[in-house]
Amino acid sequence: MKVFKFGGASVKDADSVKNVANVLKHENATDVLIVISAMGKMTNAFEKVVLTFFNDPPKLAQEIAFVKAFHQTIISNLFENESHPIFEVLEAEFKTLNNFLDENTSKDYSYVYDQVVSYGEVLSTKIVSAYLNEIGIKNNWLDARLLVRTDTYYRSAKVNWEETESAIITSVSTNSISITQGFIAGNNGTTTTLGREGSDFTAAIFAYCLNAKSVTIWKDVEGILNAHPKYFSNTVLLNQVSYKEATEMAFYGASVIHPKTLKPLENKLIPLVVRSFDNLNSNGTTVQKGEDIVPKTPCFIQKKQQILVSISAKDFSFMVEHNIRDIFQQLHGHKLKVSLIQNSALSFSVCLEDKYDTFKQFYEELKNEFKISYNSDVTLYTIRHFDDASIHRIVNGKKVYLKQSSRETIQIITE
Repeated sequence: MKVFKFGGASVKDADSVKNVANVLKHENATDVLIVISAMGKMTNAFEKVVLTFFNDPPKLAQEIAFVKAFHQTIISNLFENESHPIFEVLEAEFKTLNNFLDENTSKDYSYVYDQVVSYGEVLSTKIVSAYLNEIGIKNNWLDARLLVRTDTYYRSAKVNWEETESAIITSVSTNSISITQGFIAGNNGTTTTLGREGSDFTAAIFAYCLNAKSVTIWKDVEGILNAHPKYFSNTVLLNQVSYKEATEMAFYGASVIHPKTLKPLENKLIPLVVRSFDNLNSNGTTVQKGEDIVPKTPCFIQKKQQILVSISAKDFSFMVEHNIRDIFQQLHGHKLKVSLIQNSALSFSVCLEDKYDTFKQFYEELKNEFKISYNSDVTLYTIRHFDDASIHRIVNGKKVYLKQSSRETIQIITE
């Protein structure tokens, strides 16, 4: 069995959904599990629903109506018969969503986030599944919330592998086409999520549990490039990347592969292939055991909207183990993702990603004990397999706040 993953860009409209069918026909897919993300930018739209629910309730109906109209447009363009059951399915899902928001009393933003944003994947997979069945590509729709079992660390839930493997093995047919959701999971009837861009991880979870032959991630790029084409020109397609190298790239923030995706695949030596859904004749990039990268070239990873924080003791004492321990406890407690660490005798610097908007609380809790200075909205560049030319390419004309290097990696923080 193979696992295919289609992201939001591959199901952004009716024509894109039709192209998913073209991919399946081209690949002669008969025994494949398909993992699908929310359509287009619908995760962002559902996130706005959550924000509006908490911060601007009078506009909530307007935000929900926008999301509903987006999906209605897609199904109207996919199904000529307006009496097709998918129209009733759409109505039922939005009725359930509205009922949840009407009855919810929880003030836990992350909990509400998972219950609401998960509708993007549910709607996406139900629409794609119905369309494929309509054109003769028979498939089974599976609810990932019942199969991927996690704890209740909302927005970044941890997988219970034993329960998940048992549920998947008993529920998934390995000689037919099945469709399920990326990103979402469950805990005893409550929806959880695996973190933004977690659909890749979902594909790896299913592949691991099913001993899949391979995982293919279908994207709007040729494969894994040595830099994001949106920010860098003259990018190079990597034909092969080792598990180790891909893990390093993901850890440093490369957006092409979710950081948690690779380890389950490496444990069972399941190849990961990144291919273009627009150019089906391209082989793309294969992640497997072997050379680090082919061809060997500097790889650039850019992370914007970072915060560079420098912390020192108010009495000018050394920043030793117990100080750093206390700081990391606060970082963990406020869910602040650390992208870089640098320590000296008198100061401790970290580059942070404030995904949950908790940095101000972190600052307030530490400012009485430590002297804290920070720069907001900085950019962190990581270069794997760097050389002088690649460093110059980054620092030329920019103010550099911090630079740190090892044998294969250099990290540079700029304005």
